[in-house]
Amino acid sequence: MAILYALVARGSVVLAEFTAASTNASSIAKQILEKTTGDNDINVSYSQDRYIFHVKRTDGLTVLCMADESAGRRIPFAFLEDMHQRFVRTYGRAVFSALPYAMNDEFSRVLSQQMEYYSNDPNADRINRIRGEMNQVRSVMIENIDKVLERGDRLELLVDKTANMQGNTFRFRKQSRRYKNTVWWRNVRFTYDF
Repeated sequence: MAILYALVARGSVVLAEFTAASTNASSIAKQILEKTTGDNDINVSYSQDRYIFHVKRTDGLTVLCMADESAGRRIPFAFLEDMHQRFVRTYGRAVFSALPYAMNDEFSRVLSQQMEYYSNDPNADRINRIRGEMNQVRSVMIENIDKVLERGDRLELLVDKTANMQGNTFRFRKQSRRYKNTVWWRNVRFTYDF
């Protein structure tokens, strides 16, 4: 699983969190929240051992996740953007007066489902999905080109056979005229001989 931990916070107050692995991610995340206080919108990443903590703060709401280094930046930040939108859409203005972990019961399930989706589903990453679609289109085009070339080879073979048949037809006409003339001359001789 690429994304192992996620939380949503207002300032340093954690409103919801979910962890997929037993790590010290929660304590590190709280330290990061304390470091990144302020009102400015940010998108940053912090490295800790073999994990990367990705942080997105927009309009005073911070969404944070911990992911493997192999996840890159695109997938975790797409996850964070999705979680931010879902959280704001679900809770609206209640976010600004909520107590710590007030939304944890409901939203931790959403975090869990979306962590699973963004970690395992290849369609979660738009670029990889588009690359996959392009590879499919490319393979279909190559297959079609191969079929056209195969048809072209068959057409060449057909053209060769047609040319061969035309040559045979010309020879057959020539031989049949010769035979007709030979038979006619025999008849002419045979008629004069009687």
